[in-house]
Amino acid sequence: MGSYQNLDQYDADITEGLADNFTNILKGVGEDVEREGIVKTPERAAKAMQFLTSGHCQDPAEILKGAMFAEDYNDMVVIKNIELYSLCEHHILPFFGKAHIAYIPNGHIVGLSKIPRVVDVFARRLQVQERLTHDILECINNTLKPKGVAVVIEASHMCMMMRGVQKQNSVTTTSGFRGQFEKIETRNEFLKLITNDLH
Repeated sequence: MGSYQNLDQYDADITEGLADNFTNILKGVGEDVEREGIVKTPERAAKAMQFLTSGHCQDPAEILKGAMFAEDYNDMVVIKNIELYSLCEHHILPFFGKAHIAYIPNGHIVGLSKIPRVVDVFARRLQVQERLTHDILECINNTLKPKGVAVVIEASHMCMMMRGVQKQNSVTTTSGFRGQFEKIETRNEFLKLITNDLH
């Protein structure tokens, strides 16, 4: 934050700078930036961009550490259908879908709401789906140190649907496995539990 004494002033200045850039973009595509429907668009777009990339300013490991509890539970914990919305770093267009995540505790469990929050933190960054999958997997694995972690993400990408090949029904699936989920029988158990949710 440099010499800023006030976080609100810092945020306001960031918003103003982004809004100026959005004004230039609108001018660049031929819009009349004085038009009634457009006048406030740069500020709205700036605030939206700040929110959609707010994960850069958050530490997902701290979210998990704040809700870890000692518990003698050794079976699989599965959280399915976690909604996610992110921005493709190549075109700054949305991709969206759902994540299925499982872990096998190793002396500690975590508050169930924290795993979707971790997904949100990583999704609210400029991303590619492959790295998003890896980021979530490694964060849970390194922080909880469970016996195993599994992450499957399926998402639709507007950069494929609105432009480029313009394929409306394409879905991209990525996955990652650590620990006991690298064993085919454990992995298959997880995949069977979520298979009805994969399309």
